[in-house]
Amino acid sequence: MTEPGSAIGYGLVAIDIVIALGVSVHIALNKRDDRAAVTWLMLVWLSPFVGATLYWLFGVNRIARRAIKLRGVRGAVKFAGRAFGGTLAGGLTGAPFRAYEASLVERFHQAPWAGGNRVHPLRSGDLAFPDMLRAIGEAKASIALATYIFNDDSIGRRFVDALADAQARGVEVRVLIDGVGALYSVPPIAWRLRRRGVRTERFLTSILPWRMTYLNLRNHRKILVVDGCIGFLGGMNIKRAHVLAENTSRPTNDMQFRVEGPAVADLMAVFAADWAFTSGETLSGELWFPTLDAAGGTDLRCLASGPDEEVGSLRRTLLGVLTQVRTRLRIATPYFLPDDEITNLLSVAALRGVEVDIVLPAKSNQFYMKWAETATFPRLLAAGCRIWLEAPPFDHVKLAVADDQWALFGSSNWDARSLRLNFEIDTECIDADLARELDRLITAKIARSRAVTVEGLAARGVARRLRDGFARLFKPFL
Repeated sequence: MTEPGSAIGYGLVAIDIVIALGVSVHIALNKRDDRAAVTWLMLVWLSPFVGATLYWLFGVNRIARRAIKLRGVRGAVKFAGRAFGGTLAGGLTGAPFRAYEASLVERFHQAPWAGGNRVHPLRSGDLAFPDMLRAIGEAKASIALATYIFNDDSIGRRFVDALADAQARGVEVRVLIDGVGALYSVPPIAWRLRRRGVRTERFLTSILPWRMTYLNLRNHRKILVVDGCIGFLGGMNIKRAHVLAENTSRPTNDMQFRVEGPAVADLMAVFAADWAFTSGETLSGELWFPTLDAAGGTDLRCLASGPDEEVGSLRRTLLGVLTQVRTRLRIATPYFLPDDEITNLLSVAALRGVEVDIVLPAKSNQFYMKWAETATFPRLLAAGCRIWLEAPPFDHVKLAVADDQWALFGSSNWDARSLRLNFEIDTECIDADLARELDRLITAKIARSRAVTVEGLAARGVARRLRDGFARLFKPFL
């Protein structure tokens, strides 16, 4: 006869085996990363109950599942935008496509190329904020503003005043602030905006414990569209630190890009989808999507990317460009933690003779990111990539230029968060003149930088190398 204690033990073992089998099936069907899948399987089978619990809490990708709801909204809003006057004028008028654009990258996107645009880079908040505020002040019909951080400081309050004044004179105004980014300012500026009558929403914000699993689902986009015909995008949040003339304690250099022409309709469509997802309101019609005529000669494509993977095309774009770039690739980014595949393709590009320059801030505003970054340098340097560390102030600019013809700018960093978790907005363009202008900007950044060398890395103490090596292990989470 079996002892009661033994029966309970056998019962628990049986329950654990059933749970482990069920979790193993979920892992096999849903985990694309082989190493992650094996790690979770070992944890589940070697740690009874605990492993399965940890997997349920941290291993299930609820982010993508939650984001899938946004996918349908985005498609519907894009259709509404086209149906209610979001007409693209003419075809592509810029420089001819590279073969890789036609054969590779073209297949990654639902968004079409838009020809006939004008792009004006705005260096630092000293130039960008006055231009953005001027556009808001001259708005006649509508204003759509999305940002990750909107600080309640002197600059933030200038934007509040401008938006409230526009609302008071009859302009339709919508403001979307990320739920996590809003916490950078206390009290959140959304309260001030709402008190002034400005329709304001926060993207995926909740204090409910069962919704905390969505904290990683962040809207990192920075979009301003005025009257449906003038657009701004880039990496610049709304905060005083971006105005270098203000001499703040932590100045942050950055760029914003003013866009005019047919591509603005796609910027507006991205905002409208996010707004519909957050508020339930559909923005459509001539008020938000007027007919747009050509304004210049730049070919643009808006790359809206995020964890729903329907728009997870930025990473594919980078992979396509890295396989096909022929002579020179230059990258400027504040955070550089590429995965193994991108690291390998950067190395291969350098080995086949491409000049690869990567410009990063010498001092990061997140010290642990710099530790992890440094541990990735040896592989790239060994292949012939050049890495430059730019002197302060901290530079938040996000740029890439290939072969003096193709350029990429927007809100994304070269790290796992931007390429897998965040909702981002970037623009790739075909314009030799603009590409050369941005290339000269990167050349000026390199002139202010010091080169990273293999000898310099090897001369670091063992403690620093261990610190950086351990930080690199957390690269997928940074």
